[in-house]
Amino acid sequence: MVKKILISQPKPTSDKSPYFDIEREYGVNLVFRPFVQVEGITSKEFRQQKVSIPNYTAIVFTSRHAIDHFFKLAKELRVPIPETLKYFCVTETIALYIQKYVQYRKRKVFFGTTGKMEDLLPTMAKHKQEKYLVPMSDNHNDDVAKLLDSKKLNHTECVMYRTITNDFTPEEIKNFDYDMLILPGGIPGTPNLKAVPAVRQEIARRMNEDLPLAAVCAAPSILAEMELLQGRRATSNPAFMDVLAEHGALVSQDSVVVDGTLFTSRGMATAVDLGLEIVRYYLGDDAVENLKKAVVYQR
Repeated sequence: MVKKILISQPKPTSDKSPYFDIEREYGVNLVFRPFVQVEGITSKEFRQQKVSIPNYTAIVFTSRHAIDHFFKLAKELRVPIPETLKYFCVTETIALYIQKYVQYRKRKVFFGTTGKMEDLLPTMAKHKQEKYLVPMSDNHNDDVAKLLDSKKLNHTECVMYRTITNDFTPEEIKNFDYDMLILPGGIPGTPNLKAVPAVRQEIARRMNEDLPLAAVCAAPSILAEMELLQGRRATSNPAFMDVLAEHGALVSQDSVVVDGTLFTSRGMATAVDLGLEIVRYYLGDDAVENLKKAVVYQR
């Protein structure tokens, strides 16, 4: 009988999360333990980069973390945000998050559909007169800069936050016992998870020992890039299906793919389907049908 599942993300703030339905219905202990955490740099550290925010006419946001720390630093530095400032975001979800800080004006906010910078480039290229500022994490690579250079855009990258390993305490290590590892995906969650050596080691161990592991949205790409999906059936967010295929996975368009002890799913909207398959694996078909009724599951 399953007693405990470790999930590598913060505990959901809404009690409507399907995770809690599973927990209440079957008495499973879900332990939410992020493997990484994000913290902003200080205003002093930012000044050392010799970047002046008022000199830019457009901001490029690749995550909600970037939005939070951009506006936090602007407030600390007492930099007013002009109404003429334009915002370019890799997804609509990130674009809508801007409303937390400023009034959302459609003519000033632009976004892509896949979560990849390549998808946003054509829109940015139509605004070549803009001076782009790109807030980034301290562990970023040069991929974004190279893409913007390819379109001859005027841009500057700057570090506004850092990703640090959320190390396990000695007590946590002592009691480290769980049945399944679930990688939630997302951007920048996926590259952040991949950047942590302990996460990669645990992924490799579980795959090599055929222990249950689930990956959602972009997270299956971590397994693919670690060469762990060769010959395995899997799915992912549409934007990352090519990565899986390039590394030998047998890709599927199904919302959830179960290949032995490996569970992959496509994104946020397929999370309930993934949860049902996990319940089926551990508790059987009857438990799945009971849970569907309990949460009023409809397809």
